[in-house]
Amino acid sequence: MGRLEDKVAVVSGAASGIGLATVRAFAREGARVVLLDRDEARLAEAIDELSGEGHEAVTMDVTEEADWVALADRVQDRHGRLDVLVNNAGFGAFKSIAETTLESWRSIIAVNLDSVFLGTKHLLPALAASGRGSIINMSSVRGLTGAPNTASYSAAKGGVRLFTKATAMECAALGNGVRANSIHPGHIATPLTARFHQDPANSDKILANIPMRRVGAPEDIADAILFLASEESRYMTGAELVVDGGTTAT
Repeated sequence: MGRLEDKVAVVSGAASGIGLATVRAFAREGARVVLLDRDEARLAEAIDELSGEGHEAVTMDVTEEADWVALADRVQDRHGRLDVLVNNAGFGAFKSIAETTLESWRSIIAVNLDSVFLGTKHLLPALAASGRGSIINMSSVRGLTGAPNTASYSAAKGGVRLFTKATAMECAALGNGVRANSIHPGHIATPLTARFHQDPANSDKILANIPMRRVGAPEDIADAILFLASEESRYMTGAELVVDGGTTAT
């Protein structure tokens, strides 16, 4: 307990799945957490269950720059500091390249990649002011390896991977104390992936590709994020932390 004591953290996509599991872990370890999501009802439920004080929920669209500008001002006014940024918001539409519309492509890039740029751009000054800021960006195993029907999602998550490395190198060159690392989950049981398990045959196929023979839980990823947010990872920057049950090791 207390691994994030007195720290302030911002988590996007915080109302469900990996984001919510991360928020719970951060609050348990003493952080004040600012939860971002566009689902106001779920945000209200999430904030109500948290232990500790100083948490707040902000309904916003992570693809809108004006929302990030307003958030940066809000965090500074209400908390006076920022120590951790978790760019977690994301989604995928798994279709062939031929079936993917330009509108769908742009939407996936906007939510998964543009939001990471915007969050980093506008919250980096506060993270640098803390002297030991940590940025954790949500990529995926699909940001490391390709697969059929994942072109738009893989492009976005691959972009997150290299944007994170570039951020890490820029911050190191500036000497501002900010670290940036990416997380690469495998198949995780969340509301967004529930549809893949409705067909038992499909579920069996997923398990056959996971050497540990189980689908990951949001908490499996949240614990890795907690590590990157804490001082335990103080000598890590520009790294990619793969949490996939061995999927990409085969």
